[in-house]
Amino acid sequence: MGEISRQQLIDMLEKTVERLGYELADLELQIGGGHGLLRIFIDSEQGITLEDCEQVSRQVGAILDVEDPIPGDYNLEVSSPGLDRRLVKATHFERFAGERVKVKLKRLVDGRRNFKGKLVGYEEPNVVLQEGKEKFLVPLQEIDTARIVPKF
Repeated sequence: MGEISRQQLIDMLEKTVERLGYELADLELQIGGGHGLLRIFIDSEQGITLEDCEQVSRQVGAILDVEDPIPGDYNLEVSSPGLDRRLVKATHFERFAGERVKVKLKRLVDGRRNFKGKLVGYEEPNVVLQEGKEKFLVPLQEIDTARIVPKF
């Protein structure tokens, strides 16, 4: 099998994670250098405990053992998204409306690549951001990374 994409892994694992009662919030895949890493972030309304991570790790590990989609040796990590969670899906941008976010774009939009402000929400196909009194509509597919700015 050739190199698997992040999206192919999400497609392979998302239903299992959802059947266990969690959302597959994000997935990071780093392969190469003889040892890789697959990091899965899960979430739920009740938050995530160590036991939740262990349960998902066992189930996902079993699927990966059977399907064997990742070449070579790699570690599997399962954790919660954390306070500075990445926003990936349209539903994330809806759910975390009102939060302060930091957004980096794949290319310049309105002459800018970086935005930091309030997440207003999601209006298909755009994420709505507010900096001061200005509002910006950013196409979801143009977002490279978006993270919540934690409140301390």
